[in-house]
Amino acid sequence: MTTTGKQLFTTLSADGKLTLEVSEETFPAPTGNQVLVKMEAAPINPSDLAILASAADFETAEYSNGKVVANMPEPFLTGQKNRHGQRLPAGNEGAGEVVATGDSDMAKALMGKRVACVPGNAFSQYAIADAMMCLPLGDHSSEVGASSFVNPMTALGFVETAKMEGHSAIIHLAAASNLGQMLNKICLEDGMKLVNIVRRQEHVDLLKGLGATHVVNSSDDDYMAQLRAAIKDTGAFLGFDPIGGGQNTDGVLKAMEQVAASQMDEYSRYGSNQDKKMYQYGRLDLQNPTILTPSYGLQWTVSGWLLTPFLAKAGMETVIKMRTRVQQNLTTTFASSYKAKVNLEEMLTKEAISDYRQMKTGEKYLVTPWA
Repeated sequence: MTTTGKQLFTTLSADGKLTLEVSEETFPAPTGNQVLVKMEAAPINPSDLAILASAADFETAEYSNGKVVANMPEPFLTGQKNRHGQRLPAGNEGAGEVVATGDSDMAKALMGKRVACVPGNAFSQYAIADAMMCLPLGDHSSEVGASSFVNPMTALGFVETAKMEGHSAIIHLAAASNLGQMLNKICLEDGMKLVNIVRRQEHVDLLKGLGATHVVNSSDDDYMAQLRAAIKDTGAFLGFDPIGGGQNTDGVLKAMEQVAASQMDEYSRYGSNQDKKMYQYGRLDLQNPTILTPSYGLQWTVSGWLLTPFLAKAGMETVIKMRTRVQQNLTTTFASSYKAKVNLEEMLTKEAISDYRQMKTGEKYLVTPWA
């Protein structure tokens, strides 16, 4: 048995053309532990934009019904050389109804159920997913469950990472995002101290309204003073940065060191012996390189953080606990909101691409493939 339906693909050619298109595809019958999901909702996450948009020029792109062709500038074209010519599906996560299964007991148990899943091709009317990576949604709608993996598991992963590395406090940049709001709620529930960094007063007010204790506005003239005070009060020497470009990570490391140095009994030419660590887990800023101006001693680290390697490191017992927690709190701690809903063709309009690729706080798009 095969099934046909619409699916979105992205192709980057060696001559610098990025093509996004919706086409009719055939989906094979699921086997083994696979399930076939009729996709009903899928969020456009920043991680999806890496192959959907990257740094392509969509202002001068050619638009037609269900297809876009844009120019990819250097150095981004050469930097993605390994994907040249590959026709890739898109959409990390989503939710829908299981309409066919493989012959494993786990897969069969999901037949007819609405599930959240991470198939990697969620911008599609159908998707093959691994039953192990499916989360039954019970009475919840696909819209409620569509964002139940990437953001919730990432936010929980930050707290688990802090615990594994012996920290009792976290610093988070771009903290008013859906993920940031989840992280704030988790930290309040778990007793993990959190320093939220935002760029607007309205985001300060938003997080304060959600019970946040420490919210720092990077647009304020006394930003560094505010940050130092928050670090001193919480003892936060571990941070997570989704922005990547510019000097955001640099500024936090400086503030960490200034606090640590102020607590030293005597001067050291090597700086404080306080471990200071920043994880970069995204690249919201594609235009600027990460700038580090080492003035934070020698005891510091900047590293990448990705969800999949973390889950492998954390182990199945921890992952199951995290998934269960998400499932039990989908409409509270892990609730997501969306600015707009678009179908597959609508997500390839100039207006939609220009909007959702900006990744503005609180303005996520939801793709509804059957609308």
